[in-house]
This record gives sequence, C-alpha cells and structure tokens, in this order.
Amino acid sequence: MEFLFYDWLGTPAWFWLAFLALVVALTAFDLGILHKEDREMGIGESLKLSAFYLCIALLFGGWVWAQKGADLGMKYYTGFFIEKALSIDNVFVISLIFTYFAIPRMYQYRALLWGIVAVIVLRGIMIAVGAAVVQEWYWVLYIFAAFLVATGIKMLFAGDKPMDVASNPVVRFISKHMRVTPDLHGQKFFVRVPDATGKLVGAATPLFLALVVINLADLVFAVDSVPAIFAITTDTFIVYTSNIMAILGLRALYFALAAMVHRFHYLKYALALVLVFIGSKIFVSDFLLGGDKFPPVLSLGVTLAMIAAGILYSLWKTRGAEEPDWPATGQSPPIKEGA
Repeated sequence: MEFLFYDWLGTPAWFWLAFLALVVALTAFDLGILHKEDREMGIGESLKLSAFYLCIALLFGGWVWAQKGADLGMKYYTGFFIEKALSIDNVFVISLIFTYFAIPRMYQYRALLWGIVAVIVLRGIMIAVGAAVVQEWYWVLYIFAAFLVATGIKMLFAGDKPMDVASNPVVRFISKHMRVTPDLHGQKFFVRVPDATGKLVGAATPLFLALVVINLADLVFAVDSVPAIFAITTDTFIVYTSNIMAILGLRALYFALAAMVHRFHYLKYALALVLVFIGSKIFVSDFLLGGDKFPPVLSLGVTLAMIAAGILYSLWKTRGAEEPDWPATGQSPPIKEGA
C-alpha cells in the first residue's frame, strides 16, 4: 500500500484517489438512484439538489483545510466560488444550445451528466498541462495574469452578444460529414435508421450535436476559469478539485438558473472585476510585496464580496423582469439525414 503515499503532482496519491472516489460515488448516486428514469426536474428539486452539492463541496474544502492547511483551504474556497460564479454564464449558453436543438427538459439532465464527465477529463488534461508549464516556466503565470486582466476589462465594456449556434463550424462539419437524424430518439446519441435503400445504418441524433457544442462551449469558458485558479495557486490538486467540485453541481443548478438566468445580467460586471483583481494579485505580490504572498483571507473576502454584490444588485435591478425570448424551440438545426 506504499503507492498510496507516493507524491503525484505535489500531493499524495491517496488524496487523488479519495477525490476521484467521491466524484464517482456522486455521479453514480445521481444517475443510478436520483435520476434512473428520464424526467423533467422542477425548480424546487433543482435547488435542493444544488444545496446538497454545495454542502459536499464546502465539506470537502473543510477536509482540504484540515489536511493541507488553512492557506490552501482558503485558496480552494476562493477557486471554488470563482468557478461557481463563472458557471452562471455557462448556464445561459447551455440553455441556448438546448433550445436551439429543441431538446426537451426530460432529456437535458442526462446530456448534462455526460457533458460533466467529458469536462472532468478535458479540464484534467488542461490543468495537468498548465501545471507542468507553470512549474517549468514560472513567468507563464504573468501571461495568465495579464490575460485575466485583459479579459476582465473586455467584459466590462463588451456588449451582450448571444452565441450563434447555427454558424458553429463544428455543427456544420458534423452535419456535413455525418448522418444525422432530423428528430430526437429519446436519450440516445446514436441510432440505426434505414437509408434510401432500406438498409439500417448508424446515425447521430440532435442530442449528440447538442452535447458536442456544450463541451466546446465549456472549453471556451475554461480558457478564463483555469488561468484564474492558477493565478490563485499553482497547487495542482487545489486547482483541479476546486474546478471540478464547482462543475459537479452545475447540472443540478442548471434547471433553477435556466429559468431565471436573465436576472443575473449585472453579475458579469462583478465577475469582470474579480478577474481583474485575481490577475492583478500576481503582479502585486511579486513586484510590490517583494514576493510575499497576497493574504489568502483577503483574497477570499474580496472575491466573495464582489460576487455577492453582483448577484444582489442583479436581482434588485431586474426585479419584475420577464424572461427574454430565446431562439424558438421549433427552430430546425442545420442537420440533414444522410452522410
């Protein structure tokens, strides 16, 4: 059992195994027990399940605090809350994608689940590569920091431009080079359908296209969120676990937020300030504080204050606002049956 104590990316192997066991257990419980059958999730159930995931994430942070110290514990919480807040933008995009492809709510949860599984793997690869690069060339952190500051400033002045799913090059490529059914087939991503000669052939469904676009959208969001957490800490375990724990509860929170995401319009400005603040910390620590660490408790406090202010101001400013009209559910995606 000595391998359990081997150091892997700066953390004993048993830490990683414990975290992966928790992720597998939560996913199995969610899919195998709570949502064994396809059904539409109500807002009340969504909020309760979200609260459950939030408690698990906070308790896991307490365990990290106890095992790795207060400094990394606070950095975990800071990364977790930043990723959780950034995921609200993700909710809007996911809603837009599901609406465009006319995916009923009863099938959305399983699609989100498989999307989360893909995210766990893809972000793991991104974080592992990022950690190796930062460990070898520390100055890359300055690039991350400058990118965060620039992204935050851009978010402050950028207008609201919705994602154009129809012009997505991946959707067009798949539609052109794969056989895609015009209709859904339940929760299936691939089915066998008769071709022009009556022979059964394999074909993807619109649910598969939606899943692909959702994962591509997440990769775009990860370009912001992963550098943000690296700017907080270079501990790979903290970067990965805070990221994944925030994402795990996203599929549960989605059904509540999707109905009121228009109420969080002004949160993006708070997130923009958070990105500027997180990016600036590296330059402040290295050039103004002589290499001393920026106080983690101050970093966590400022981050939470900005996010809370953005949420509260949004809810107050948009009180009574009606949900905007998104692309019509009946809009046909650019797919055709035939390879």
